[in-house]
Amino acid sequence: MRLPAGVVCAVAVVAFLSTGVTARDLAVFAAYLGVGVMLPGTLLWRALTGGRAPGGLAAGLAFGYAVEVLAYIPARAAGMPMLVLVPPAAVLAAFACVPGLRRHWRGDAGRDRMPVWCAWTVAAIVGYLVVWSTLFLYRVPVARAYVDMPYHLALVGELRRHVPPTLPSVLGEPLPYHWFVYAEMAATSRVTGIAPETLVYRLSTLPMAAATAVLVVLLGRRLGGSWGAGAAAAGVTYFLFGPVLVDGVVFSTRSMFTVWASPTQTFGALLFVPVVLLLGERTRGGWVALLVLLAALSGAKATYLPLLLAGLVLVVAVRGLVERRLPGAWLGAAAVTLGFLVFAQGVLFAGGSQGTVVAPFATVRQLWGAVAGVPTAELAPLVVLAGVHLFCLACVWGGVAGLGRRALEPSMLLVLGIGAAGVGAALLLGHPAGSQLYFLEGARPYLSIAAVCGVLAAARVSWARVAGTVGLGVGAALLVPVFGIGGGPLPRVVAPYAVLAALLVAVVVAARWRRGGTVAVAVALLAGYAAPSSAVEVAGHVLPLERSERLIPKGALAAARWLRRHSAPRDVVATDLHCLHPRWIECDSRHYWVSAFTQRRVLVEGWAYAESTLGRARLFGTPYLTLPYADPARLAANDAAFREPSAHNVRELAVKYGVKWLFTRINPELEVFARLRYRNAAFSVYEIPLDPADTRPAL
Repeated sequence: MRLPAGVVCAVAVVAFLSTGVTARDLAVFAAYLGVGVMLPGTLLWRALTGGRAPGGLAAGLAFGYAVEVLAYIPARAAGMPMLVLVPPAAVLAAFACVPGLRRHWRGDAGRDRMPVWCAWTVAAIVGYLVVWSTLFLYRVPVARAYVDMPYHLALVGELRRHVPPTLPSVLGEPLPYHWFVYAEMAATSRVTGIAPETLVYRLSTLPMAAATAVLVVLLGRRLGGSWGAGAAAAGVTYFLFGPVLVDGVVFSTRSMFTVWASPTQTFGALLFVPVVLLLGERTRGGWVALLVLLAALSGAKATYLPLLLAGLVLVVAVRGLVERRLPGAWLGAAAVTLGFLVFAQGVLFAGGSQGTVVAPFATVRQLWGAVAGVPTAELAPLVVLAGVHLFCLACVWGGVAGLGRRALEPSMLLVLGIGAAGVGAALLLGHPAGSQLYFLEGARPYLSIAAVCGVLAAARVSWARVAGTVGLGVGAALLVPVFGIGGGPLPRVVAPYAVLAALLVAVVVAARWRRGGTVAVAVALLAGYAAPSSAVEVAGHVLPLERSERLIPKGALAAARWLRRHSAPRDVVATDLHCLHPRWIECDSRHYWVSAFTQRRVLVEGWAYAESTLGRARLFGTPYLTLPYADPARLAANDAAFREPSAHNVRELAVKYGVKWLFTRINPELEVFARLRYRNAAFSVYEIPLDPADTRPAL
């Protein structure tokens, strides 16, 4: 195992060093992650689970992250963020000094270790993630990186200085959002001295994603009974996607490749796997570990506690019927999960929904709007399209049908309940940005594990026959789209899938006639349908990306970084920059780079992700990206200081809103009423003086 891990680490080191990470930052980050997070987390994991729950260093890293976040939040709130180091130091000291705890340093010497071939499989998955991230993020200039990266960076800056946090791009706007991953990055930045920008754009999410891949293999192995099952589950999780038979029309089966685009999803995914592992065990210390992980999970990602509760409810209901008594341990776990869910929704998220509403068929209605040009509310086409979506899901996870009596096992019921909740949320919920699909992404590993277990339980045919059936599916998926069907949008979209469904029925009937392997043959054919699109998707993630659009203007970063160095953490900035694409007719308000790179709170910058915006958004109405700001009076006062500079307008920002700095493009008229402190070819920074007459430049 050491050689595969070493190779992947070497590849990651080369990727980071070649894309601007300094050797000092990389070494300090690795040291802190290893000694300050993973090592104490691993020791606690071993002690609390008694060595019974698998997971090793990967579960230890997840548990260490949970302890770190839960320590940093009160430490930062108390104004002493470096107290985050107390728990890991205390753990290391206790396990070094207490004789009964010293045995946990030895690790899992007596446990079944991952075979070399499986370790190389995991290494290949993580290596693929490294290559993909390098091509699409690490080597991309910051000014051209993915549109949401400044938003993530702004939140890390907020958590470095403020707990509880607010939305840094809109002064005083509540943050009913899952922000614990930003607290983790803020803690790492505080301890190591590494710039938040380096953590967000480079270092932080890769270890989380790598540990998640390892844990998926371990959970698959535990439920599937073999390392082969674990490796297959990881393969399906990361590399198998639904068939795409019509150009531009994707019935999403969701991808795990949101590692850095959605740090919250990545962090939640990592914390969730050990929770599922623990629920399959029966140890007293395991309950303590479970409580810690659930506490961290409550603010890591809003999708996971509902998925877990659904899985636990299914276990309680089915096992209660089978055993004719309520399973106490599972019922207790459900009650605890419900308690954390109520706390998260009522306290952390303050009852906000971030735009998520109950809206059956919203997912396929959004797709239909892209296909037909206009959305539809008619039930018939939506039901048909939902059926096609379910068919695409079956192409990836159809193996669930082979579980048979295994579906009644508590651990299998848990993952099935998680999977069913993910699919149900994708079909029954809606969000202006399609974020209901994060539920499906969160359930992806568990559906994959259940599908692999089902295939193993139902496999009663030769591998040659399975391979032939997969080949038949591949051929059908490649040929059917060639014979396009005209007519309206609905027949054009549905017909290719209907042909494949008819072929599936024919093959299943033939298999039943031969009396053997019906489920295995059906699953093989469905997987064959998915293979071509999956190959295209997988290849697309590691092909060089075309030059991306510049989203941050030249000179902007230098001006923002100057302001960060020369202002106090509690200073408030005002800017007249609100629109991501200034030349568009409508304003795309995902403008966050001022608050991101100044690391300061801004009176009004971008408001697209504010609860006050998403709470007003309506599905299939005006896009939330172009909704006007919720407080027109504040926006008018803010912009008046830049568009119509006067002593009154500038002083109003200072007196009424506490603004000290003005960040804008070159604006000579402002120099009469504010003190010019910095200027480059495109941007300038002004300080509102305490003495209105003191506007002398300080260049």
